[in-house]
Amino acid sequence: MNVNRLVFPGFWFGKTTEEEALELARAGVGGFCLYGGTKQSVMDLIRKLRAASPLRRILIAADYEDGLGRWLPDTELLPSNLALGAADDEHLAFEKGFITAYQARLLGVDWVFAPVVDLADNSENPIINTRSFGKDPEKIIPLARAFMKGLAQGGVLNSLKHFPGHGNTSTDSHLAMPIIKADKEEMKRSLQPFQSLLKEADSVMVGHLLLPLVDDKNPASLSPLLIRDLLQNRMGFKKCVCTDALSMKALGDEKQAALQALQAGAHALMVPAKPMELLTFLKEASIPQNILKNAEQHLNALCAQADEISSSASTLKPHVGDYLIAAARKSLVLQGSLPPLEPGETVHYLNIGNDENISETPFLDTLTAHGINTELFESQANLLVILFWRRYQAFKGKISLTEEELKQIQQASLQAKHTVLICLANPWSVSAVAAEAKILTFSPAPAFQQAAAETLVGKLLPAGRLPVVL
Repeated sequence: MNVNRLVFPGFWFGKTTEEEALELARAGVGGFCLYGGTKQSVMDLIRKLRAASPLRRILIAADYEDGLGRWLPDTELLPSNLALGAADDEHLAFEKGFITAYQARLLGVDWVFAPVVDLADNSENPIINTRSFGKDPEKIIPLARAFMKGLAQGGVLNSLKHFPGHGNTSTDSHLAMPIIKADKEEMKRSLQPFQSLLKEADSVMVGHLLLPLVDDKNPASLSPLLIRDLLQNRMGFKKCVCTDALSMKALGDEKQAALQALQAGAHALMVPAKPMELLTFLKEASIPQNILKNAEQHLNALCAQADEISSSASTLKPHVGDYLIAAARKSLVLQGSLPPLEPGETVHYLNIGNDENISETPFLDTLTAHGINTELFESQANLLVILFWRRYQAFKGKISLTEEELKQIQQASLQAKHTVLICLANPWSVSAVAAEAKILTFSPAPAFQQAAAETLVGKLLPAGRLPVVL
């Protein structure tokens, strides 16, 4: 076989050139992982890549963990997994999967790298955070299974990640190698979702994680002890195993890492930093034929599975707006007691950690619709609402409040009679902040902002329960 098929380069809209991608497609790579774009630009690119490839079938993948809206500005952002954990509603999880798959398949995306089934074990984890359904494996499993059923019914492949569990670390593997210092009992908990969901998994993504309990020399993505011995032999997973992105800084030399991953039992090499150089290296490397043949068989099976579920996918169009309203109303968590707020009063608001410049308009417009005046906080307030926005972001390494932000909150609170904190993302970062009340949404999506505003004015009583320990 052409070893190039084992490589799945990344494509970043606005960064990667179309000609680069087309050259890789003509070289026979197995597919692409897409980042960013718009609905139209994604569709146009996929059509060109498929036409350029000499392969009968290539797979187009994307990290649409919270729907397409996490990457595409002209689509809806769906609730985070942690929001669904707070709602503890399998129907909502199924609908999230179905909406994601329905929208992805319309664009030509075959393979969604989700669900994340890592446990939310570490409050300082900068990269899992709201991507997790929660701390309890027994709660995670049914929600993840429902999500996977939704993906299948919508017509796309899934991928469990990040094996063997990325939850209990404070290191972002995009930047450095996380070391999972787990004992046997902790490892058993982390593996529980994977073991329970392997029968429904189309693929498993192995993380760049060092687990000394099993292999103190090689990260999981390069470890035969974790891939071949544990995942494939002892746990019985017989389908496609893919690496996490080879471009992540945890690995170092991606050429040697790619070769070692194949030797350890992986079948698909994801998102190298220098894909053309990797293709040249792999062509010249002496890779045993049995490894290449085994990988080819698994990729053939994955392509066949993609065709099968796509052809049998439901054509029922989801009502995304209704879904988002229902999910927000059931996910929000209220801590403390809200001060009374009557029409005609003024809410002063302060934005903290809005690194992505997400608009607060849905929140403010909802307050206005209920007769509440809104003003940006400057010096004094009767009711101060602090909006905290920071979400996980790859290659950032931090997700908590900075000392400057914490000081800003404390100083502003001293100038207000009442303070309410609305956390639109990472709930752990605000656990030490003093406030009369906290509204936790776990998502900055417009419907969740609107639900937070409705809670503030007393029109909604949140029904969610914390799926983690703060």
